[in-house]
Order: sequence, then C-alpha cells, then structure tokens
Amino acid sequence: MMTPPLPRPRVLSGMRPTGALHLGHYHGALKNWVALQATHDCFFFVADWHALTTQFQDRQDRQSIERNVYDMVVDWLAAGIDPEQATLFIQSRMPEHAELFTLLAMSTPSSWLERVPSYKDQVGKHPELATFGFLGYPLLQAADILIYKAQFVPVGEDQTAHVELTREVARRFNRIYSPDLLPEPQALLTDTSRLPGLDGQKMSKSLGNAIAMRDAPEVVETKVRTMPTDPQRVRRTDPGDPARCPVWPLHLVYTDAATRIDLETGCKTAAIGCLDCKQPLIEAIQREQAPWRERANAYLANPKQVHWIVEVGAERARAVARKTLKEVRSAMGLAY
Repeated sequence: MMTPPLPRPRVLSGMRPTGALHLGHYHGALKNWVALQATHDCFFFVADWHALTTQFQDRQDRQSIERNVYDMVVDWLAAGIDPEQATLFIQSRMPEHAELFTLLAMSTPSSWLERVPSYKDQVGKHPELATFGFLGYPLLQAADILIYKAQFVPVGEDQTAHVELTREVARRFNRIYSPDLLPEPQALLTDTSRLPGLDGQKMSKSLGNAIAMRDAPEVVETKVRTMPTDPQRVRRTDPGDPARCPVWPLHLVYTDAATRIDLETGCKTAAIGCLDCKQPLIEAIQREQAPWRERANAYLANPKQVHWIVEVGAERARAVARKTLKEVRSAMGLAY
C-alpha cells in the first residue's frame, strides 16, 4: 500500500489593493509567492478591509477600490501565480475573518494593540487615524492568519512584530479556551531587498518613481533613459563612479556580473556614456516584463475569468475558514 503524501505546509500572505503593481512589489513579494506555491499550500488574499483602515476619508480611493483590486489580481496572475496551485481571494468576501476577529478580541488585551510601533508612529503623525479599525488592524491580521491555521507567513524583517503578535494572540486563546487549537505561525523571512526607484529612493507609486510591471517597452525606455546619474559626472569625458549613481542599484538586480564589470570599468574610465550604461538595464527589464504583459493581456481581455478565479478561491478558502470557526465557537461555548 502506498503511503499518502504528507500535506504541504500552509502559507498565508496578503496585499492591500493599490492597483497595478510595480517592480518593487514583484521583487519584494510576488517573486517569492511564485516560488512558494510549488512547495506550500498557499493562500494569497486581497486585503481590502486593511486598506480601509487608512483610506476611509479619501473619496477617490473609495470609488477606485474595485478597479484597484482587480488590477492587482491581474498582476499576480501575470507574475505567475497559478490559481490551480494557490488559493486567491478577496478579504471582504470572507465575513468569517471578521467573526474570528471579534471572537479573538474578547481575550486580546487592548494594551497589546496600543504598543504596536506602527500604530503609535502613524497616529502621532496623523491623528485622524486614531480609529478602532486602525488600532485593531493587527488583530484582524492575526485573524487572517489563524483562521487558516497557517504555519508560515512570508514577511521581511521589519514585519516580524506582526507575526509575533499573532503568536501571542493564539497562545492566549489556547490557554484560555482550548490547548493547541490555534497553531502559532512562524515568520518566513524573505529577501525583500529595497528596490530603488527612478530617483534612487525606494520604489513607490506615491513618489512617482516607479516602473510598473506592465509598463510598455517604450515607457520603460523613456523612464530609465531620463533617470539621474552620477552628479559628479558633468561631461561625457568625465570619469564616473557607479557607487554615486542612482541607476547602479538597478543593475545589481537586473544585470549579470560580467556585464556589470564591463559597465563599471567603462564608467570609471569614461569609455562609455550614461546612456550606454542604461541600455543593458532597459533591455533586461523589458525581457522580464514581456511574459507578464502577455499573460496579463489574456486576463484583461476576459475580466470575468479574473472574477471567477477569486470567487472559486473564496469558496475554497471559506471551507477551511468555516471549519476553524466551528472549532473556535465550540471551544468558547458557542456551539448551540
């Protein structure tokens, strides 16, 4: 008799719906998601409730949220997320998350939420964010994770505090109601290196320095060709230094080692100009984007397919979530 295969370890991760994604999103998260889906039971969700914790006042955001949701899902699919391997869904289609959030709130001290560094920092800068929703969003994150009994949560080092809070919430619930009912997830540290934008700062849509995953080839060429370079290289004949150039960190991501050696030598000896240095980078980005645009175009031509993918994913996720809620209700004496 053949031994049945062991279940794959479960991973949970989500993104706020910001619309079409840029290269920073891909290299910071999506690239890792694509790799994880081959080895783990992956649940990836659109965190639209989380978006409301900071965007509730912006009427324009409220009007565009649906478009942002599906633009982002298209980019997930374009990047190579496979709905046959991973479960994709929208958070607000899953009221089970809200119910578990409410039940967990009964045993979670408010002081745990008040001490979250991002809460104190953001409320200090923006007093209008002092809402229950913003205070409670780390607990909602905990509910997102615990309702699927995820074993791993892929995060960068700066986000491990949120996973640790989830572990504390699960530990306290288990101690009060039922030992080992909610497993404590582990942070799955990922390489979320800071991808620089067109101005050398971190790539961000709000800063206007981003290259979108689906930017047309000519748009990419224009954006890269107009990037600032070594400020001390005033004339073409002046030797430069890649360490001072905002373009160079992108070469470290996109250009092979042999090409970088040639470019560095050419820059320092003034054998090449800045546009010569930029051309291999332009071509490398365009090569990476080509399959993304091809896959995205197929989904954009059939938006109902995208809607169907997230609806099927929601039903798949709901089956897991309802099982956990049934166990939680029973442990809390609510199974009547």
